[in-house]
Amino acid sequence: MAKDGIGDEFDLIARYFAPLAAGAPGALGLTDDAAIVDLAQGERLVAAADALVAGIHFLADDPPGDIAAKIVRVNLSDLAAMGARPVGMLMTAVFPRDVTADWLEAFAQGLKADIEAFASPLIGGDTVAGDGPLTLSLTALGAVPLDKVLTRSGAKAGDGIYVSGTVGDGALGLIAAGGGIAGLGAEARDYLIGRYRVPRPRLDLGIRLLDVGNAAIDVSDGLLADLGHICDCSGAGARIRVASIPLSAAARAAVSADSGLWPKILGGGDDYELLFTVPADRTGAVSDIAAALGLDLSRIGEVTAGEGIEVEDAQDFGLELLDPGYRHFR
Repeated sequence: MAKDGIGDEFDLIARYFAPLAAGAPGALGLTDDAAIVDLAQGERLVAAADALVAGIHFLADDPPGDIAAKIVRVNLSDLAAMGARPVGMLMTAVFPRDVTADWLEAFAQGLKADIEAFASPLIGGDTVAGDGPLTLSLTALGAVPLDKVLTRSGAKAGDGIYVSGTVGDGALGLIAAGGGIAGLGAEARDYLIGRYRVPRPRLDLGIRLLDVGNAAIDVSDGLLADLGHICDCSGAGARIRVASIPLSAAARAAVSADSGLWPKILGGGDDYELLFTVPADRTGAVSDIAAALGLDLSRIGEVTAGEGIEVEDAQDFGLELLDPGYRHFR
């Protein structure tokens, strides 16, 4: 990889990525093939990994800073779903052979911004030049108390089902970026595309839910699919209401222009909001968390003792066949 004065992979690491490890002495300046991670007494490690590929998880011509933010944030979102605080990241990148120094500089600046925002330094990884699409894999490391962690398997019948923020923006943003959703105003279009490109990991929420929630997951594959994961892991069912699902003003404008977009809202994914269940006697705590974070936490249904997911008002929205969500090898 020697284009535009980039040099080989060691030069690339030293120039663009080693500075991002400055806050982590255990990263050893990215000069070694492994890093050292210290945890506080009474904590255990949580690890999450995701891969993003141009043309599948992001558009090849997306701004490099946004691509950097997305690879960081989708992984931090997995930590958030377990109530973990970030401690560091390892990134493997397969860069196209024609990558330029300007592109790498913008990408590194995007990483730097999120490393500082989320206190999660880059502590290692690998770089490769390839002939295929830009491919990124990031492993996020986090810490949780020894006796606390959120998983998908703790939901119990009678729990309320909640979701943070708004749902459907990511899926609609991808459609909007491709020129879809006729009649959508520029402001709404830009908002949706921004939500698709740069998710918002709900780390503070996840940590607060350690003392409140029974189960949690981030909405990456789609609301129905991810709720299905909680139900399957917990041996429970769920009942939700479309009318209770929180939408942004931009998403409401989109479905007003085309009601056929509702299945994408329920099954499209890429929102990275937290979907979680809370026992009935902790409802007040959810309101307190929402107020403390200034974040909407909407109750969309209940966990049931049965199996599967019932969408009780689906017919009211013309939803006869619901897409369960994204699957890679389907």
